[in-house]
Amino acid sequence: MNAELILVNGRIATLGKSKPDASAVAVKDGRFKVVGSEAEVMAIKGDGTRVVDLKGHTVIPGLNDSHIHVIREGLNYNMELRWDGVPSLADAMRMLREQARRTPPPQWVRVIGGWSEFQFAERRMPTLDEINEAAPETPIFILHLYDRAFLNQAALRALGYTKETPDFPGGEIQRDRTGNPTGLLIARPNANILYASLAKGPKLSYEDQLNSTRLFMRELNRLGVTSVIDAGGGFQNYPEDYRVVEELARRGELTLRFAYNLFTQRPKGEFDDFKRWISMTSPGKGDDFFRMNGAGEMLVFSGADFEDFLEPRPNLPSVMEDELKAVVRLLVENRWPFRLHATYDESISRFLDVFEQIDREVPFQGLRWFFDHAETISDRNIERVKALRGGIAIQDRMAFQGEYFIKRYGSQAARRSPPIKRILEMEVPLGAGTDATRVASYNPWVSIYWLVTGRTVGGARLYPAENRLDRLEALRLYTMGSAWLSSEEEKKGSIEVGKLADITALSDDYFAVPEERIKHLESVLTLVGGKIVHGSGEFAALAPPSLPVSPAWSPVKNYGGYHHIGKMYDRAA
Repeated sequence: MNAELILVNGRIATLGKSKPDASAVAVKDGRFKVVGSEAEVMAIKGDGTRVVDLKGHTVIPGLNDSHIHVIREGLNYNMELRWDGVPSLADAMRMLREQARRTPPPQWVRVIGGWSEFQFAERRMPTLDEINEAAPETPIFILHLYDRAFLNQAALRALGYTKETPDFPGGEIQRDRTGNPTGLLIARPNANILYASLAKGPKLSYEDQLNSTRLFMRELNRLGVTSVIDAGGGFQNYPEDYRVVEELARRGELTLRFAYNLFTQRPKGEFDDFKRWISMTSPGKGDDFFRMNGAGEMLVFSGADFEDFLEPRPNLPSVMEDELKAVVRLLVENRWPFRLHATYDESISRFLDVFEQIDREVPFQGLRWFFDHAETISDRNIERVKALRGGIAIQDRMAFQGEYFIKRYGSQAARRSPPIKRILEMEVPLGAGTDATRVASYNPWVSIYWLVTGRTVGGARLYPAENRLDRLEALRLYTMGSAWLSSEEEKKGSIEVGKLADITALSDDYFAVPEERIKHLESVLTLVGGKIVHGSGEFAALAPPSLPVSPAWSPVKNYGGYHHIGKMYDRAA
């Protein structure tokens, strides 16, 4: 009965119904054994019990990002220069110049999402001239949201893009008066031109991908994340691109819990993809650290209504219904949970028509499914989701492109994009996340800041008070809400006896700091299954050994990931 670990002297927000507050917890076999007072937990202290004083820090359940692309990002993180949270374009360009000097041929410098020009003091993007001046010889690829990529002349040469290169379907290679590419790739409206070009760049070695994935998990642990639901992604093939995370799972080196979805990769081959995967694996296969969650977020390419608020809403082709019905019917027949990328209410209406028809023929019968994003979902369609016992996963993409949404659709439409409070009022299961890393940043506190304040990273007010959450509601979406989306609400999401001992002690009191400080919170102590995976500040001595960074030129070695306010990233060994 003796505890393995006891944490005392904390201000613990358990999110549990029976005991919402506590000051101490005891852990045994990776789960919470006692939650309550110091006297209650010390009653099961033994000779071998480790006791950690939380020193009054605010403690919350480990955060769970319900829509993020960790598996894909793990393969690339060590190659990327992150502009997440960088306060000025001048700082960002200085980092770019420095990294270009460090990066050896034939490698590229890549800035892949997680930033917006509105976060910069200058409130603008870099120009192609500035990028070429900063790096005349090293290929540079800078991705901005879903709408464009900036390439310097060296990158154009590396890709072989010339006057003779045809435009991509749904994309444009911007050209000068003589027809030569300028270096700007534009999604019109499809982002395939951006991702297909990025995919042509050099890759890390397998060993470096292992290191990269471990470092990215550590970065998320630093921000208090203990679980993720991986949404698959373009150019993320199963099972080939899952080998790295599977090997880390076999080694016992995962510091995040993964529930992962499978994302179809072949237009017109989606049904065959899922039919093949159904023969290879099944939902729930795995363990509490690495388990298969179902299908999506892409189910059929004809249903891709990717948001690019600089472009008009895409009109999905007439073949979408038949293609989607075939895939979803297959999934329902085989009891595969699924998720579907759905930005616009017009698309959601058509998707629900298909789902309701299938439900009449092959009843869903409580099968877990949910929409991702749902920025413009109507009340009527929320009702339809509820009738089919579905859920919704929202992300802070609007925090990075809300200004574009307002310009196209107006501030009135932006007031409920998405209608967060209405979804909760209608009692539809709702979880929160980031959709990192190619649009929004992976920092969960930026997303929580957006939920609480209704503001973009540039400070624009999106939501009135009636569509904003209080701090406890926002936290619930990042814990209990997300757990529902992977059918794990009985295992995680709150600090309660019997649940997995995933916990985060914060750098400041989330419930009391000024709103603007919320986005600068991080963890000082993170535990996954009762094991310390991150420690800093007063708890630095408890942290696991730092990891080397490979390859030696990696931007992570010098800048880390999300930008620290007022200081450089603590450099890895």
